[in-house]
Amino acid sequence: MPTDPVLAAVGDNAPESVVERVRHEMGLDQPLWMQFLHYLGQLAHGDLGRSALTSNAVTSDIARYFPATLELATAAIIIATLIGIPLGVWAATRQGSWIDQTIRVVCLAGHSLPVFVLALLSLLVFYSALGIAPGPGRQDIIYQDMIPQVTGLLTVDSLIAGDMGAFWDALAHMVQPVLILAYFSMAYITRMTRTFMLNALGGEYVITARAKGLSASRVIWKHAFPTVGVQLITVLALTYAGLLEGAVVTENVFSWPGLGQYLTVSLMNADMNPVIGSTLLIGAIYVLLNLLADLLYRLLDPRVK
Repeated sequence: MPTDPVLAAVGDNAPESVVERVRHEMGLDQPLWMQFLHYLGQLAHGDLGRSALTSNAVTSDIARYFPATLELATAAIIIATLIGIPLGVWAATRQGSWIDQTIRVVCLAGHSLPVFVLALLSLLVFYSALGIAPGPGRQDIIYQDMIPQVTGLLTVDSLIAGDMGAFWDALAHMVQPVLILAYFSMAYITRMTRTFMLNALGGEYVITARAKGLSASRVIWKHAFPTVGVQLITVLALTYAGLLEGAVVTENVFSWPGLGQYLTVSLMNADMNPVIGSTLLIGAIYVLLNLLADLLYRLLDPRVK
């Protein structure tokens, strides 16, 4: 760890007796190999330690903060997929045209511009200058702690509670961060879809289908597009995992109380148990989504069996 976790817990000015007592309670006076084995034993039982900053178990903190990130990432990947895949197909079928060039420029900008720049510009224009969007945060103060937590997803919990005012307020606060994350993801999905479709459209089976006189839409969606489904599954899985991990900057700009903000605040305060626990969670998400993608391959392409 980059800092002494004992000092992070008790403070730099704590008496030496207190420091030694806490060090013994945390097991940090033991040899390093014993500390590591002890941590692995805790990890096997789902114990990620305690946060020095919140005094809560890391698992309970993650359970509290992760749904906010999940809500953002899920909404963003749905929008990015619904827009990115058709755009990629459209660009591929009109290769070299002004439509293709425009889509490529838009995607290049979305993939190149830093997310924090887009987030700050969005707040500056739509919140500060025009006043048509709510400010940072997940909900207005009048609705905070008014909705019983069932799923942790604020929009869903608002609907369950039957509070439409809270639902629309939560939805309004989601718009800016979701659209920024969706734009960033859409740019990547569109570029990959275009590349996959260009390869598919050059296949002999597509040329044969066109020679038979099939309509352009049937050739594209019935013959070419299904062949790129497996590749797109991988792209979507990794993009979704990246959103669950990479919303750190967006959450901090918009003061969104999700896993990214929890991770950043913990890191800035040298509270390393939450940092390690969050990193392990992100790693597990990548593994699980890759496993899910592998299982979906068998449904989309029987040859995988």
